[in-house]
Amino acid sequence: MKDEKISFLRDLLSGPIVFAIVAIALKDSFGYHGAFAMALAGWMAAWWILRPVSVSVTALLPIAVNAAFDIIPNSDVISKYFAEIVVLLLGADMISMTWTTSGLDRRISVKTLCSIGTSMKEQIFVWLTASVVLSIFLPNVVVAAIFCPIACAMLKFVGEKDITKSPLAVPILLAIGWGSGIGGFGSPIGSGANLVAISYIEDLTGQEFMYFEWVIRFLPVLVIITALNVLFLWHLPIPAKELPGTKEFFQKMYAEFGPMKKSEKIGLWLFIIAMLLAFLRPLFADALPALRPAYCFFILGLVTFFVKDENGKPMLTWKYAESHAMWGMYFLFASGLALGSMIIKTGAVDKLAAIIASMNLDGGFLTLLIFSAFATAVSEMSSNTAAASIAIPVVISITQALGLNPVPYIITTIIAVSCAYVLPISTRAIPVSFGLDASLEIKRGIEITIINILLTSCVGYLGMKFLTIYSTF
Repeated sequence: MKDEKISFLRDLLSGPIVFAIVAIALKDSFGYHGAFAMALAGWMAAWWILRPVSVSVTALLPIAVNAAFDIIPNSDVISKYFAEIVVLLLGADMISMTWTTSGLDRRISVKTLCSIGTSMKEQIFVWLTASVVLSIFLPNVVVAAIFCPIACAMLKFVGEKDITKSPLAVPILLAIGWGSGIGGFGSPIGSGANLVAISYIEDLTGQEFMYFEWVIRFLPVLVIITALNVLFLWHLPIPAKELPGTKEFFQKMYAEFGPMKKSEKIGLWLFIIAMLLAFLRPLFADALPALRPAYCFFILGLVTFFVKDENGKPMLTWKYAESHAMWGMYFLFASGLALGSMIIKTGAVDKLAAIIASMNLDGGFLTLLIFSAFATAVSEMSSNTAAASIAIPVVISITQALGLNPVPYIITTIIAVSCAYVLPISTRAIPVSFGLDASLEIKRGIEITIINILLTSCVGYLGMKFLTIYSTF
C-alpha cells in the first residue's frame, strides 16, 4: 500500500516537475508565455503516459493552467471545449447511443464478424483500410466516431468485456485512429489542412488548382503509408491470431436475429443521413452556408429524443444520454484545440520556425527530414489544419530564401501534417475515449512516427529527384 502511494505521488508530481523544467529552460528563448505553453504540452504528455489521473482530467489542464498563468485570454481556451468539432462528436454520440438501446450495435457487430472474419490480421487490415478510404471523403473525426463504437461492440461481443485491458483491442483501435488520420490527405476535401495547402499553391502558381491533380500526386503516397501502417500493426505483440468464434458461427447467429426492428432502422438511417449530408455538403453549401457537418450530426442527434421506437417510446431519453455520453472524449478532443491555440497565439511556434530557419539547409534530404519532423510535431500539439497553416508558410519562406522550388517541399509537408500518431488529442483522442490505453498509443505512436518521418522524407526526396509531377503543379 505504501509503495502504491509513493508511485502515485511520483506520477502525480511528474507533470508539474516537467512543466517547471520546460518553462525555465525555454523562458529566455520563447518568452514566458511561449515557454508556459510548451511546458503545458510536456505536463499533459507526462500525465497521459503515467496516468496518475484519468486522461480526461488531464485534458482539462489547459483551462486551469491558463487561468493561473494568464498565457492567452481564457475565453480563447474555454471556447475550444465546445468548438464546432465537439458539437459534431456530441451529435454522433447521441445517434450511436440509439444503436445500443435498439440492439443495432449487436447486429452490426455480428455482421462485421461475418464479413471480415476472425483473423486478427484481416481485422487490422479491414479496419485500417476502411478508415483510410472513408476519411478521404469524410472528416476524419466522423470516421473514427463511426468505427470505434462498432469495433468496441464487436470486441465485447466476443468476450473482451473490459476494452481498457484487452490486448486484442489495441491494434484494432489504433488502426481506426491512425487510419482516420492519415486518409485525410488522399483528396482535397479530406482535411482542412489540404484546403490551406491549395490556397498557398494557387497563390504561388497564380492559377486555379484542379482537384484531380491532387489525387494523382497524393493517392500513391497514401497507399504506401497505409501499407506501412498495416505492416507495423501486424507486427505488434498480439496474444491471439484469431478472435474467439468462427465465421460460420457468427453467420448462423446473424440469421437468428430476424428482420430489423423499427428502432434499429431509425438509428441506422439517422447515421446514414448525417454522413450523406456531410459528404454532399458542396451541393447545398451556397444555399445553407451555416449547415456544416457538425450541425447536421447535432440536429439529427436531437431528433433521437423525439422519434418513437416500435413500443411508442422515445429513441433516446435525456437520463440515458446524460449517463452514457462520452464526456471524456469531448474533453480530450477539445484539449488538443486549446493547447494548439496556446502554442500558436503565444508565438511559441514562430520560435520553432525561427530555429529551423537558422539551420544551414541545402534543400536536400536533410531539409525534407527537418520539414517533415517540424510539421508532424506541430500537428501532434494542434489540429492538422492549424499545423498546415503554420508549417506551409515556414516551408515556403525558407525554400524561397534558398532559391528552391517550394512545390516538392509543400507536398512533403502536407503528408507530414496528416501523419500524427502520438498524443491522444484530435482524432487520436477518440480511440482512447473508447478504452485504448493512452500510454500505449504514445509508445507505439512514437515508434511509427519515426519510421513515417523517414518514409515521408524518402518519398519526397525520390519524387523531387525523379518525378516531374512531384515538382510542378
